[in-house]
Amino acid sequence: MKKSSFWACALWMTAALHLSTAAEPVSTTEAGREKFIAEFRRIGLNTAPGDAKLLQILVQSSRARRGVEVGAATGYGAIHMGIGFERNNGKLITIDIDPAMVRATRENLKKVGLDNTVSVVEGDALKVLASLDGEFDFVFIDALKRDYLKYLKAIEPKLKAGAVVVADNVIQSERQMRDYLDYVRTSPLYDSTTVRASMDKNDGMEISFKK
Repeated sequence: MKKSSFWACALWMTAALHLSTAAEPVSTTEAGREKFIAEFRRIGLNTAPGDAKLLQILVQSSRARRGVEVGAATGYGAIHMGIGFERNNGKLITIDIDPAMVRATRENLKKVGLDNTVSVVEGDALKVLASLDGEFDFVFIDALKRDYLKYLKAIEPKLKAGAVVVADNVIQSERQMRDYLDYVRTSPLYDSTTVRASMDKNDGMEISFKK
């Protein structure tokens, strides 16, 4: 092979490798993020759009600075909350036991430039919650329904006064989380109410305020 042909081939291979490994453009602008969210390929485990927007509003309005999400799925809810925490100069930790979900969530957060605001932890939420240090002022629970009360009890000693705790799917899965709902609705530690933010979905979220 002639030298000129060799170097031409080498340059072509280098360019091809660069193109194949280059990261996708990051949508960090407000318009870019809105477009990404609008085109997001949601799956059944993702939070409903109206609920996700309400989560963002709750994070922002409560001025939450340190939050935790139990059940990341592919990151649709984490993106909304992440925007709120970014505006509050705060941080969110989202937990999922499924490695594929963890990878998808990390990729989606990176695409919208929220990977420095939201940390994704792979593992059993009950074990992860027990290992977390510090205090929290926002919690979103959307994982195994029968374990909702266990998740809350694992993080409860670390909740600041004024913390907001949100539980998803409390209408459709009421029977599976009866103990959780009875607890937050009757405990002197909380003010609690059910909210339906997505009219196209026969479900709702329980929003609890830690006194």
